[in-house]
Amino acid sequence: MIANRPTREIVDVLVVGGGIAGMIAAAAFGATGYKTLMVDPARPVVSGDGAGADLRSTAFLRPARELFQRIGIWDRLLAHATPLDSLRVVDTDGTPPVVRATRQFDGRETSDEPFGWNFLNWVIRRELLNVLPTISTCEMRYGTGFKSILTRTNDAFVTLSDGSQVQAKLVVAADGRNSAVRDALGIGVQTTHYGQKSLAFTARHAVPHDNVSTEIYHEGGPFTMVPLPDIDGSPASAIVWMNKGPRAVELLHMPEADFNAAMTTRAAGLFGDMHLASARGVFPIITQTADRLAAQRVAIIAEAAHVFPPIGAQGLNTSLNDLTLLLDVLATAPDDPGANAVLDQYEKARQRDIAPRARAVDAFNRVTGGADAISKSLRLMGLRAVHDLTPIRHGVMRAGLGPRSQQS
Repeated sequence: MIANRPTREIVDVLVVGGGIAGMIAAAAFGATGYKTLMVDPARPVVSGDGAGADLRSTAFLRPARELFQRIGIWDRLLAHATPLDSLRVVDTDGTPPVVRATRQFDGRETSDEPFGWNFLNWVIRRELLNVLPTISTCEMRYGTGFKSILTRTNDAFVTLSDGSQVQAKLVVAADGRNSAVRDALGIGVQTTHYGQKSLAFTARHAVPHDNVSTEIYHEGGPFTMVPLPDIDGSPASAIVWMNKGPRAVELLHMPEADFNAAMTTRAAGLFGDMHLASARGVFPIITQTADRLAAQRVAIIAEAAHVFPPIGAQGLNTSLNDLTLLLDVLATAPDDPGANAVLDQYEKARQRDIAPRARAVDAFNRVTGGADAISKSLRLMGLRAVHDLTPIRHGVMRAGLGPRSQQS
C-alpha cells in the first residue's frame, strides 16, 4: 500500500511569522494581488491584560503611514493612533536626575504633518487580525509553524509543523530574531550584547504630553515616553525604560508604589506624579544583523534581518522599510516575486540602509547610556550640535524616517 503523501498548497507568497511585521507583510502582498498564506505557531494576544501581551508601543513614522495607505489599511488603524507632533530630548545627570539641556524637534519643520503616530502593539495586532480576513487573496493560519525548506530555480517547497507542504514563488522570513527560516538556509547573524534590558509599560501622569514624545537621557539608557490617549481621564504614555540588566530586573519586581516613585524621579519630575497603568514587560537589548537578506526564493525581513535597541523608533519602522522596498522591486517584475533579479535588488538596496543604520544606533545607544564623563560630555555636545545647526537638524530628522518609497 502506498502511504498518503502530504497535501501541497500552491501560493504566490508564503509569509513565515505572524507578528506585527508578518501580518503587515501578508496584508501587503495580498492587497497587491498575490495569493498569500501567512503561518505562525502562536495566535497573537490582542488584549492588554492577556498572558503574553506585547505591552510596548510603536511610533509608526510617515513612511509607514504611506505603506498603510498604499495597501488600504490606514483608515482601519487611524482611530487608534495618537499623533506625534514633536520629539523632545532631555539630557540629565546626577542622582536624582537633574536636567542639563532640553531640545525639541518639531515634525512640521520638514513636512506639514506629524513625525508619526503611536499605537500600542497589542492594539495593532488586534486590528490587523480583524482586517486580514477582509483581503480575499490573503489567508492566515495560526497554530502551524515552519519546519523545513527546499528551494529550486522556480519555486520553494516548505514543510510546515503539521506535515502539510506549501509551494511558493516567494517565501518571506518574518519569523523574528531567532528565525527558523534564516537558520535553515544557513544564514548567520552578527550580534552585539549591551548588558541592558528595557522595561515596557503604560503610565498615567499629571502633566499632559501635548502629543510630544519625550526621551530623557541618563546613564543606563533613555527613558522614552510616547503619547497615548488619556486613561481614566489622565494623560498617559507608553514608556520604554532602558537600564543595565540587574537594575531592570529590580524595577520589574519592585512594589508598585515604589516603582511609581522611581519612575517619577527618573522622569526628572517633568510629568508630575506618575502611576503605572499596565503590567510591566522586560526585553533584552541587542543589535543583530543577518549576514544576508536574501537566498534563493527567500527574502529576509524585519527582526529576522535586523534587531536594534529601542531608540528613535528605528525597529519596526526599519522592518516596514524592508517591506516597502520589496514591494517597489516587485512592481518592476510582478509575474515572479521570487526571481533572482528581484531578490538581488532587494538585498543590495536594504544593505545600503541597514548596515549604516545599525552602526549609528549602536553608537547612539552607547553614548546615551554611558555613565563615564566622556559619554556625558558627548551626549550633551551632540544634542546641542544636532539641534542648534539647522541643516544638521533637518538631515538627522529625514534620516530617522528612513528611505522613501519609490511609489510615494
